Amino acid sequence: MKIAFIGLGNMGSGMASNLVKAAHEVHIYDINPQIIKHLSDKGFVIHKNLDTAVKDADAVVTMLPEGEHVREVYLSKNGVINNVKENTILIDCSTIDIESIKEVGKEAIINKLSIIDAPVSGGIVGAKKGTLTFMVGGTNESFNLSLPILENMGHKVVHAGDLGAGQAAKICNNMILGISMIALSESFTMAKKLGLDQKKLFEISSKASGMSWAMLNHLPVAGIIETAAANVNFKPGFSASMMVKDLSLAQSAASSVNLNTPIGSLALKMYKEFVNNGRGNLDYSAIIKMIDNSV
Repeated sequence: MKIAFIGLGNMGSGMASNLVKAAHEVHIYDINPQIIKHLSDKGFVIHKNLDTAVKDADAVVTMLPEGEHVREVYLSKNGVINNVKENTILIDCSTIDIESIKEVGKEAIINKLSIIDAPVSGGIVGAKKGTLTFMVGGTNESFNLSLPILENMGHKVVHAGDLGAGQAAKICNNMILGISMIALSESFTMAKKLGLDQKKLFEISSKASGMSWAMLNHLPVAGIIETAAANVNFKPGFSASMMVKDLSLAQSAASSVNLNTPIGSLALKMYKEFVNNGRGNLDYSAIIKMIDNSV
């Protein structure tokens, strides 16, 4: 299959590489020429312009930072919708506001194009290893058309509902994740200050009612689990800056339906403070540094 991949940052490059491994013909474009240069010997067909990258593609996959970038890539004169053939599958894997993907979706449908929103969970490691989880919004037909492509990049693909449901699932999930990490950080810091061995707390809580996915995979304490960013000085798998982005999207979505989420709001406030203190490039689990006053 001929696939155009737009947006080759930390996540996109790994995802696109897995499409190459699956024997697809992958055409790539990124606004940053240095990124493209770095990928010149990775089996991609490289393009200097967006419109040529998507021309005659059977599917287009995008992984972009913000809703404004998604709207620009899809809706501009030289963008995706004006330059792909009829019946092309459009797959946006960005984490953005629900309104933006719905706006793009309306134009896609008018132009007889299939479209899904498919934000991911699993971070940079998951993108490289092909173990991402995709949360998909779109029609049953669009989901089924996109499924073989998504399965080349991930190990779990869930159809959440209509277009926009993928984004809703992602921001709800990451609000849980952000809140959970703060609770973990407070609890493990309190254990240390109370004289309780943190390894013992993990041994107990990982088998008790306090257990969570964040604890088992991203514990903010070094030397207990292999996958903790704390083991490598909080080198980011999912950065604190990205958590601010996702928690901000969650708060905007909550406001749009007149929902008060005080704990989600507090989590955003804490992560913003952490990032504003120059720690945005650390893993989101490094929030423990602010809680135990080591920042």
